[in-house]
Amino acid sequence: MPVNATPMMRQYLELKEKYKDCLLFFRLGDFYEMFFEDALTASKELEIVLTGRDCGQEERAPMCGVPYHSVDSYINRLIKKGYKVAICEQLTDPSESKGLVTRDVIRVITPGTVIEESMLREDCNNYIVALFMHEDHIGLTYADISTGGFYVLEFHGTGCEEDTLNELVRIQPSEIIANDALFLRENFVRSLQRLYYIQCYSSEYAFEPARAEQCLLNHFKVTTLGGFGVEGMRYAISSAGALVDYLEQTQKNTLEHIRKIQVIHRSEYMALDGATRLNLELTRPLRFDGPKNATLLHLLDKTGTAMGGRLLRTWIDQPLQDARRINERLDAVDELFKNTLPRKNIAERLGSVYDMERLGSRIAYGTVNARDCVALMLSLKQLPGVIESVRALGAPVFERILTNLDPMEDICALLERAIEPEPPISVKEGGIIRDGYNEQVDAYRHAARDGKGWLAQMEAHERESTGIRNLKVGYNRVFGYFFEVTKSYQHLVPYHYQRKQTLSNAERYVTPELKELEETILGAEDKGIELEYRLFCEIRETLLACIERLQKNAALVAELDAYVSFAEAAASNRYCRPEITADGSIMIADGRHPVVERSIKDGFISNHTQLHQKDNRLQIITGPNMAGKSTYMRQVALIVLMAHIGCFVPASSARICIVDKLFTRVGASDNLAGGQSTFMVEMTEVANILNGATEKSLLILDEIGRGTSTFDGLSIAWAVLEHIADSALCGAKTLFSTHYHELTELEGKLEGVVNFRISVKEVGDDVIFLRKVVRGGADKSFGIQVARLAGLPDPVIARAKTILKDLENADINRNFICETPAEPQQITLFGSAEPDDIVQTLQGLDLNRLTPMDALSTLYDLQLRAKLKYDETNSSSKSASGQSDRRR
Repeated sequence: MPVNATPMMRQYLELKEKYKDCLLFFRLGDFYEMFFEDALTASKELEIVLTGRDCGQEERAPMCGVPYHSVDSYINRLIKKGYKVAICEQLTDPSESKGLVTRDVIRVITPGTVIEESMLREDCNNYIVALFMHEDHIGLTYADISTGGFYVLEFHGTGCEEDTLNELVRIQPSEIIANDALFLRENFVRSLQRLYYIQCYSSEYAFEPARAEQCLLNHFKVTTLGGFGVEGMRYAISSAGALVDYLEQTQKNTLEHIRKIQVIHRSEYMALDGATRLNLELTRPLRFDGPKNATLLHLLDKTGTAMGGRLLRTWIDQPLQDARRINERLDAVDELFKNTLPRKNIAERLGSVYDMERLGSRIAYGTVNARDCVALMLSLKQLPGVIESVRALGAPVFERILTNLDPMEDICALLERAIEPEPPISVKEGGIIRDGYNEQVDAYRHAARDGKGWLAQMEAHERESTGIRNLKVGYNRVFGYFFEVTKSYQHLVPYHYQRKQTLSNAERYVTPELKELEETILGAEDKGIELEYRLFCEIRETLLACIERLQKNAALVAELDAYVSFAEAAASNRYCRPEITADGSIMIADGRHPVVERSIKDGFISNHTQLHQKDNRLQIITGPNMAGKSTYMRQVALIVLMAHIGCFVPASSARICIVDKLFTRVGASDNLAGGQSTFMVEMTEVANILNGATEKSLLILDEIGRGTSTFDGLSIAWAVLEHIADSALCGAKTLFSTHYHELTELEGKLEGVVNFRISVKEVGDDVIFLRKVVRGGADKSFGIQVARLAGLPDPVIARAKTILKDLENADINRNFICETPAEPQQITLFGSAEPDDIVQTLQGLDLNRLTPMDALSTLYDLQLRAKLKYDETNSSSKSASGQSDRRR
């Protein structure tokens, strides 16, 4: 620290030393100031003027600042750029402080610890994650401190890293903290850093099991964690304890709204990897800049509350596996679907309910203001009407909601009686306590409001009693209120007047009565504001004691809102209730793509789907590009997923079995930053699918093998199909689209394989896509017709037709044997009477040990060798024929 630094600068430097990794916002009056390196960074990132300040050193310290009343917008910009901001406040009143004002950091704001409404999206949670890695075990904890949600889960085994990445894709955290061991896994960390803001938490001891458990016990004020269901979850406990420690260190708050640990059991939910979530566009579009209305979430979200919208997003991200729970949701949606009046009444009421979850967090932080209180009061006033509408519904879900929904009439009455209907934002400037709530506040307010009238009355009284006609009451900051008398009337001034100031043509006086009135008037406003703030703090304490009641209400209202949203979507889009079965089949009549059909003006062509556990288990779908193969397969996946979240589905009828995992491999992409080509990404995703799929899974595979040469791609696609079709290896229900028409030969050869095609109609050189899925395989790809539709120049189209015809003729010529042996002899498979190396290779094969991939590779090699041998033979024959002609 500089020797000659001023006291204020020493104070700043001491705090900065404690928060080296943060930008320190140092409160000076009405501004937050930054100095030195922080000032240089902030001025650049925020595009604000950089100035300087004398701080006792030879050179002025770089400095910049932002107004306190608009600080949130500046902090938000820094947080989005990945910075951490430490807020340093004045803890004592400058007017009452002797010497330097006491200052300290009251909170550190990071991407994952934002609670300010202006910095948050209301439609999704803002999660912070803690990861604890030990060998092949990972404990994961995630929390949203803006709502109080706190969740834990664990991953074990060699695939724990991949499982963690898939879970993080679902959670979409704003910030991740981790222990040192995790950063030793370079590839894993690199994958995380490409997607998320991740940092190593310097308090490594916070992850130690005993320390972490004690931290949790202290926070939840319990003697054992058994009541939370985390027994034996040592890795999850380590991550949870470290996260609580991190939040306490940064938020400097008791976090009263985080009241329980919720254990996530992955077996309770359908497994969805990151590629599947993106390919199906569940909550975000496939393209980064794609339209939001392309997502399933946008289609289904008819919620009236922010908390209902967040819950609906969670339901879409976590499809259920328990048929009982699914049917419980479907029962609720069904009843609301059939009862329009209660549904409309509930939706109307919920439209006036504010975000009670996040109001609870602001109550816990002590940052709730009077406007928040009014919002809470207005929200609670809607609950009796909601309860009355729910009484008309009889599903078990609604009985539970009706039993547990608390109208909180005592809190509603308190807020309505105490808080002004339209209060200011600040709680320290008065005007927040309603008239009639407190007599003393009313008296102060009356004195401040009516003081001028009292002064006018006193002025009139003194004029009459003294006879001084021009006596008037004046005021200045030095003497306060006074009577001013010109010198021509000085002889009439009473003896009890006390001279205060002499002017050139007048004298100023005070009286005990005037000073008493001055004290009443001038002190009334300040005392009233101070008393209002004390009363408001008492109201905040009352609200703090009711956080648990508020959180329960918020959860129930959100759940009710999600059911109403599902029912509204079903009613407006002609959805049907799916039947959840245990027979392993998926039977969809007139299925439609829920999102695509909304954008089709001429009507969406529906299709039937039948997938069974044994027969018709693997559909090979052929047809030209743009015919609708991908749309059809995606719609089946979305209908299955919608059924699992308890939502009605776009079909005339549907019987859906429980699916444990849903995998999709759709489209082509590369990962240049990770050094992976399009084909490598494709193969990685296929490997993940084959290694994870079971007979209860549903696979959507689009154009496997197209990223490499034709023979390689066909070989891989063939082998993948054989693997999936084998019940002992996989046996999953699968939709497999391909342009390799050779694969249609597998029907009848592999168990459960059935061919389907997208029907088209040829009109001359043009093709009309009928969008209908029918039995059988396609015999043409119609690639040139599609190219014409895409706008390729006519000369290119004409040349392509010529080349296609030449290639087809060449293929025919290669397979046509035009030479006949002069003498009868025994013909082998490749036309030679003598055993050769090809035959020897065939004789040496052990078919019992040959894998499908090896078989295709060997077959491909034998075919090349046979063609070469045929070409050599044909060439020799032609040469011999030429020599014979010359001899003639």
